[in-house]
Amino acid sequence: MKKSVVSAIQIGIEPHNIPANTEKCCEWICKARREHRPDLVVLPESVTTGFTAGMPLGDFYDLVEPVDGPSVERIRRLARQLKIWICFPMYEKSPRRNVVYNSALLVDRHGRVAGIYRKTHPFPTERLEGNGWTTPGTSLPVFKTDFGTVGITICYEGDFPELSRILALKGAEIILRPSAFLRSFEIWELTNKARAYDNHVYLVGVNAVGPDASGNSFAGHSMIVSPIARTLAQARGSDEIISSELDPDPIKYVTYGSKAPMIFDHLEDRNPLLYKDILRSAKSPFEPAKRIPYKKKGA
Repeated sequence: MKKSVVSAIQIGIEPHNIPANTEKCCEWICKARREHRPDLVVLPESVTTGFTAGMPLGDFYDLVEPVDGPSVERIRRLARQLKIWICFPMYEKSPRRNVVYNSALLVDRHGRVAGIYRKTHPFPTERLEGNGWTTPGTSLPVFKTDFGTVGITICYEGDFPELSRILALKGAEIILRPSAFLRSFEIWELTNKARAYDNHVYLVGVNAVGPDASGNSFAGHSMIVSPIARTLAQARGSDEIISSELDPDPIKYVTYGSKAPMIFDHLEDRNPLLYKDILRSAKSPFEPAKRIPYKKKGA
């Protein structure tokens, strides 16, 4: 990994107005480039439309764009013009009718789509089985950049330690978490810091602000966390950019401000022979208010 600067851009959007939201993204990306000089900028989950579909699946499918649509083309041109990497989260129209992915595209400095991550663990309200709109993805890729290896989880997926661990085992040094996160700040902070610390990775959590089509209102508080769980940058609750320079040698000391050496490695120190039971399906012994089941690959 090389020393690099990452910017988190949290902005409110106009529900379902894809052209206006894309243009706002571009304006804020340019602002980040001028003021923060980042190598990578990251935007919130479903930034072209807002999180909740708020309409029948067929209508939503007709609304959203494919990865070769005008919004992505606009972002590609901007990345090439500014010579920066952009993580652009959007609902993605599949060639298959009524298949919509909750995706995050990674666009490189040359304006090429370097990779796409499709959310594998939709939030219960997103699930097709709960009258939602998101078809889950089926893979957990990592992406090589010119400053380090990047993995992506989307919002709810930060609750699942296994996903971030797999990305770390595949070589991720930075995990991006574009989000439309509605739970408490304590849970947001806890899961961001835990996933960073569990895996000795940088975690860039970028949350939406303002309402979506359902009237949900998102609280922002985007954050960048170090591999020793230190908050390097913290946003407030409105349109805002935060940035941090990422140190390529971040786990020499057990805590910040100290010279006490770190002598452990959470990846190397695992005992995988004990982990076979983690692959079993399960339910919490405590009952939530409501369960929304969904079909899982291989189930």
